[in-house]
Amino acid sequence: MIEQTGLKISRKSFFSSVIILFILMVLAGVLTRAIPAGTYGRMTIDGRESIVADSFRFIGKVDYPIYRWFMAPLEILRGSDAQTIIVIILFLLFIGSTFAVLDRSGILRFIMETIVKKYEKRKYLLMGILILFFMLFGSLFGIFEELIILVPLAITLSYSFGWDSLVGLGMSLMASGFGFAAAIFNPFTLGVAQKLADLPAYSGTAYRVLSFVIIYLVLFAFLYFYARRIEKSPELSSVYEEDRSVRTKYVFDEKHTTLGNSKLALAVRVYVGFMALMILVILSGFFSPAISEITLPLVAVIFLVGGITSGLVSGYKTGMLLKDLARGFVSMLPAVVLILMAMSIKHIMMSGSTMDTILYYASGAIGKLSPNTALLSLYLLILFMDFFIASGSAKAFLVMPIIVPLTDIIGITRQTTVLAFCFGDGFSNLIFPTNPTLMIALGLTVVSYPKWIRWSIKLQAVIFVITVVMLFAANRFAYGPF
Repeated sequence: MIEQTGLKISRKSFFSSVIILFILMVLAGVLTRAIPAGTYGRMTIDGRESIVADSFRFIGKVDYPIYRWFMAPLEILRGSDAQTIIVIILFLLFIGSTFAVLDRSGILRFIMETIVKKYEKRKYLLMGILILFFMLFGSLFGIFEELIILVPLAITLSYSFGWDSLVGLGMSLMASGFGFAAAIFNPFTLGVAQKLADLPAYSGTAYRVLSFVIIYLVLFAFLYFYARRIEKSPELSSVYEEDRSVRTKYVFDEKHTTLGNSKLALAVRVYVGFMALMILVILSGFFSPAISEITLPLVAVIFLVGGITSGLVSGYKTGMLLKDLARGFVSMLPAVVLILMAMSIKHIMMSGSTMDTILYYASGAIGKLSPNTALLSLYLLILFMDFFIASGSAKAFLVMPIIVPLTDIIGITRQTTVLAFCFGDGFSNLIFPTNPTLMIALGLTVVSYPKWIRWSIKLQAVIFVITVVMLFAANRFAYGPF
């Protein structure tokens, strides 16, 4: 029997996610029947579609039959988001193929053994560094989806140190998402929202740095105490049984070490060179709009070419390399189903013309509230919108033109409004199964969506309370310049 290589979608995780997403698709369809159809006028600003405030109108009954709710995962492949979805799918398949090669060739194990040997007595220092690394990429550059490539590396590193896959996800996926929300210079949420609010670009930085530091310390403390607990009692991990079959491949063993293999050492240097090129491309996208538009597919291609090249350098025979590339590709196909289902929920709501109606009703209610209550309601509204629309910049163009005039009337500064938007958009990326990045990352591990929520929800609740307090404080001292 051929040994499973690379990444593998857990059957239990897959079916539990499919059931959850199917129920959400049906609920979205029911909402199209229960909520009156309506629409806002749109205009194009710098090539992006934006809502025209005070242009809402009801449009009567929309002919959107029930059978199309279940056709939505296929319909989105010819809809307005088709290009983005196809890129995400190819990105995921390339990840699967590449990690199959890195795993079977021994490159992945060599990397892990090198890191473990260097940091075996300072592993919590390394944990802090990794969390900071991932958070900074999200906070400074708005990098979230692109860092999925590094999630399996963080997982295997977690196994090597005696932790579980949840710690690996916390150091990578969760850190990226929290950094994205605690935006210091994030161009995709903060940059767009400030522009739409007519605020000076990246103004109000000091208070956002403070929020970043607080959230970093909370996340590190959460992972530190959790990792210490399961080190002493591994069976306390909710994914203990799921991890057992995978963990043994990455446990450091002096008798079977790969560290003396000169071919693997050279292959790792080649692979690290491609990784450096990937990071350079990601950073270049922050300064160049042209590169930014193709960052995701470009990173995927570099990652694939780097994996193939380093695999050949390690002595991998071409025939076996091609077979493992194919196996890795096929192993990710179940995750494609999850992505299509997750993205279809927004499609159902848009096709039924109910999304704008929800926004209209919510914004009208917010306009009648006191400043602090309005801020909390705005935060919750953005959280709710993120269930359907994962893209931060798309959500900014949808929400900000309506919200800013309301908060002006209530007496909330525009800078505080933008902060509420960033918090609401970012943290919810790690909660809702409709977010494709979350589902991809979980699909690369043995962690099911229900277990992820049970593990992370208490931390999310703590972060929610902290960020609400920070919003109230910002409102109290009139966070500005205006």
